[in-house]
Amino acid sequence: MKLSLLPLVIIPSGLAFVPHKQAGPSHRFSFAVSQLRSQVQDNVSATQTSEDEQWIVDGIEKAPMPNPLSNHVVGPRQVLVFDTTLRDGTQGESVSASCEDKLKIANRLAKFDVDFIEAGWPGSNPKDAEFFRRAQTELSETVREKLVAFGSTRRKGIEVAQDPQIQALVDSQVPTICMVAKSHPWQVTEILRATPEENLNMIRDSVAYLVGLGKTVLVDLEHFFDGYRADPEYAIQCCKAAAEAGASCLVMCDTNGGTMPWQVESITKEMVEHFPSTTIGIHCHNDCGMAVANSVCGSHAGVGLVQGTINGIGERTGNADLCSIIPSLALHVDTQMTCKDQLPELTKLSRFVDEILNRSPSNAAPFVGTSAFAHKGGLHVAAMERNPLSYQHIEPELVGNQMRVLISELSGRQNILGKMKEVFGDMEDYQKSDRALAILNRVKQLEHQGYTFEGAEASVHLMILHASKGYCPPFQVLDYHAQVNDYNVDSASRVLSTFQVDGDDAASSKHCSPATSSSRATIKVRTTSENPETHEVEYHDTLEVSDGNGPVDALAKALMRALEPSHPYLKDVELVDY
Repeated sequence: MKLSLLPLVIIPSGLAFVPHKQAGPSHRFSFAVSQLRSQVQDNVSATQTSEDEQWIVDGIEKAPMPNPLSNHVVGPRQVLVFDTTLRDGTQGESVSASCEDKLKIANRLAKFDVDFIEAGWPGSNPKDAEFFRRAQTELSETVREKLVAFGSTRRKGIEVAQDPQIQALVDSQVPTICMVAKSHPWQVTEILRATPEENLNMIRDSVAYLVGLGKTVLVDLEHFFDGYRADPEYAIQCCKAAAEAGASCLVMCDTNGGTMPWQVESITKEMVEHFPSTTIGIHCHNDCGMAVANSVCGSHAGVGLVQGTINGIGERTGNADLCSIIPSLALHVDTQMTCKDQLPELTKLSRFVDEILNRSPSNAAPFVGTSAFAHKGGLHVAAMERNPLSYQHIEPELVGNQMRVLISELSGRQNILGKMKEVFGDMEDYQKSDRALAILNRVKQLEHQGYTFEGAEASVHLMILHASKGYCPPFQVLDYHAQVNDYNVDSASRVLSTFQVDGDDAASSKHCSPATSSSRATIKVRTTSENPETHEVEYHDTLEVSDGNGPVDALAKALMRALEPSHPYLKDVELVDY
């Protein structure tokens, strides 16, 4: 027998739950179900569950989680997070994701506990259709409950049930649909080539049809802010058509990215007043660099659902960056979000998405970039030694990041002292002060010559070690030489030499050029060891030669061969990222 869990829950003796007081109704219910599951499992493990209680255990386990939009959500107290990385994010230049990539990212987003994952437009391309098909068997039910399929209103002059892309939304088998609709009269007449009334009917018919099939529908009102400024009456009519047809959320889109924060706040307040029982959402583009600010301002004015992408990827200059919006709302506004407890995983999520999409992470990204909590000026570092929040708006660990102290010609003595603490731990002041000053002067001298140490922390550590009394280097490179031999400068032959020839031409393939280039390195290294009988230090000179894939690889291999006999742990070291 299947059990539908209702807000009024009969529970076995010894089990109770207390809803989260600051969460909205749907979040309180979700929290209650989660807490009940946990308590039931603890009860079952502690005692033998009776047959009368087992149906409750089974029912709680099978109970579907309520849709986050089943209740009216108003910001800034509570905000739902709608991720569109896999749909709008992939429209960015040089951004592409395979179906396999999308499945991986969807799983990671669900683990981070965003409320909605817009995974694609099944009616627009085979890859997205494949994703929704594979999602039914390759993603867990928890992930599938968060999936959203994107589409548009029915085409003009066709019945909604006969529209192939509407049917593709139905076939996606996801519980939530996000539908784009025109809300600017000029866009309707000039781009869509429809009448204003026909556009309203298209919105009304499409939403009502999908809601009638049990779908939760969000409506992305394209060019909404531009349309509202041009003709607020028609923009409101578009919203009413969607709301009256059963839309759960009206999403105001700053499609061209030209709206200013004060305009967003003013229009949002009017929308919240017009639709007091419908959740208002926002979708911002970053053409003026305002996407995050507009999203936060919208939330402050009553927006209950924020759309964005991880790392702000998206068309043109990108979408609103969820990696900035989520921590800003959670830490500076104290907004309740389902993913708030996952904030320490935010930096890992950001870098995971970049890695899957083969993108170089932005060092300067707020909250998650490697430079977000990096400090270079000596005055700043000295102040932070007394209180880290003197030059940081939050503790970096809250978002899974870490503070970094950079070494450069702008550094002060405190920068060096921080690095020395990393190497040696706590030291007496008289031991480290003079040494730090000497190292700092050396850094400034070398940077004046053109060296840079910001991305070379290991070099700084070596300088600290060499400045330490009694330090003996574990080895010394006496001499090295690397050479690259190019056997074929003909670019066409380079390509041909990589192909395997089949059939009658197989014999001729033997005459293709071999590898077109090779690298070879020779290195002479001096290592030390202690004579077990005399306990004296002995020196050993070793000469090694190695081939490699380029001169750096060849040098690394030759150095490893020379050092491994005296430093066997180097067998587990691999040279990467060069």
